[in-house]
Amino acid sequence: MLSATQAAFVADVEPRDIHHAIDRNVLPDRLFLRGDERRVAVEGCPLVAFYYASAKRLTAEERIAAICIVETRLRAAPSDDPWSRSTEDWIVHNDFLRIDLSPFVARAAQRWRLYGAARAMVVSDEAILSGTPIIAGTRIPVHDVAASLAAGHLPERVAAAYPSLSPAQIELAALYAKANPLAGRPRARPLLETARLVFEESVPRRPAG
Repeated sequence: MLSATQAAFVADVEPRDIHHAIDRNVLPDRLFLRGDERRVAVEGCPLVAFYYASAKRLTAEERIAAICIVETRLRAAPSDDPWSRSTEDWIVHNDFLRIDLSPFVARAAQRWRLYGAARAMVVSDEAILSGTPIIAGTRIPVHDVAASLAAGHLPERVAAAYPSLSPAQIELAALYAKANPLAGRPRARPLLETARLVFEESVPRRPAG
């Protein structure tokens, strides 16, 4: 089961869409958990993506009916790897309609693999920065890197500030932070706090007037 923000990343929707899907019972009961910390099954992510992407072409009833048909198939043949299923498992025929959910599955599978790479890159050890999630092999907090990008710093500048990181690590840091945001109110102006200064230049002030 994924948190709402993790499921939102895999489904490529906003976290509020995940909460809406849970509140409106878009997904069958076995694919989500309510409570203080809502959860969505990995298999539910492409279904949520389909529900919102097809809103202009299908009614809510048609979309939910298609989801229920697909979920019945998934439940009848459980699998540890939802992405390995036959394409036919994700196609629904309803009278004259043919609804193919496989493109949403392919997209969710791609984003799931990216998220897996991001998780593998991040470690947490109480002996290092009191357990703050850091990029493996460094003492760089993953959320600091992501905050720098979110503050508008170009990837090139972030890479210069963190020369030990590869462009791929910087990209995955942003991805990880999006799926696992810090609790509480974010800082208004994130800074490159853990970066080291590699270049400094003084610029004379232009005379007033």
